[in-house]
Amino acid sequence: MPIARGKLEWRSWRVAGRPATGRQARSEIRPDAVIRVAAVAAPIATALVLTPWRGRSDTADNALFLVVVIVAVASTGRRVAALISAVVAALSFDFFLTRPYYSLRITRHEDFVTELLLLVVGVAVGELAARGRGHLRQATEGRETVALLHSVTELVATGKEPRQVIGAALGELQQLLSLTDGYFTRRDPGNLARISPQGELRVAGQTWSTEHLGLPTSRVDLPVRAQGWLLGHFVLTPTRGRPVTGQRLLTAVAIADLVGAVLLVEDSGLTPRAADGPAQPEELGPEVRRDHPA
Repeated sequence: MPIARGKLEWRSWRVAGRPATGRQARSEIRPDAVIRVAAVAAPIATALVLTPWRGRSDTADNALFLVVVIVAVASTGRRVAALISAVVAALSFDFFLTRPYYSLRITRHEDFVTELLLLVVGVAVGELAARGRGHLRQATEGRETVALLHSVTELVATGKEPRQVIGAALGELQQLLSLTDGYFTRRDPGNLARISPQGELRVAGQTWSTEHLGLPTSRVDLPVRAQGWLLGHFVLTPTRGRPVTGQRLLTAVAIADLVGAVLLVEDSGLTPRAADGPAQPEELGPEVRRDHPA
């Protein structure tokens, strides 16, 4: 279906994500909370189990059991939990398993070295596990973003109509950026936070750190461009406080560019002609504007 230049607005092409319920929100934070509780409880429980044999076994042997606990907690990839586990293990070792018992005093040099090693092991293993977890997360995110981009690319390559491409793009943007709402429009959405072609979020002329703060809770403008023309906008409503990586923003820009390519082809008034030269802004109607870098 041809696009009516300068008049069509797909407000019906919305995406609405359901906000997380209280139960869903609790389930999201539960793993970290459980791991931190285990980081405190597991070393203490292990030291208590070893208490009956503390006078007949070497303190270094007891420390090895605590090392196993530290490594188990650190293997989850949480640096803070690994550090907590190491500190609690060192204190439990001193309090329950070294003389004088039930005291935090250290009377032997060997016990001091053992406690120090417990701390070093916890920090080192926790850092290695956290880096490994980060690399795995990046690899998984890379595969997900490529898959989302490919689904829209396939629609463009097979010549689907703009409405179908826009609808699919909105669905992919919802998943990619954790949106609660969003729509495509030809109209200028006003002075909103904007995702730049470089994959940066600009708020009042300043760069917004989406990896730490997430997208703003207000609406965000994702411009749709092609060959220097500003053809429309995805107006997005993000989930509050949900971090968004730069890679995901760049993928969102790529999806918007694919939509722009489809609109440019469909809207013959934007196709440059060799005889007459490129179309001028006044020929395009009020809703489609030449894109000027901010």
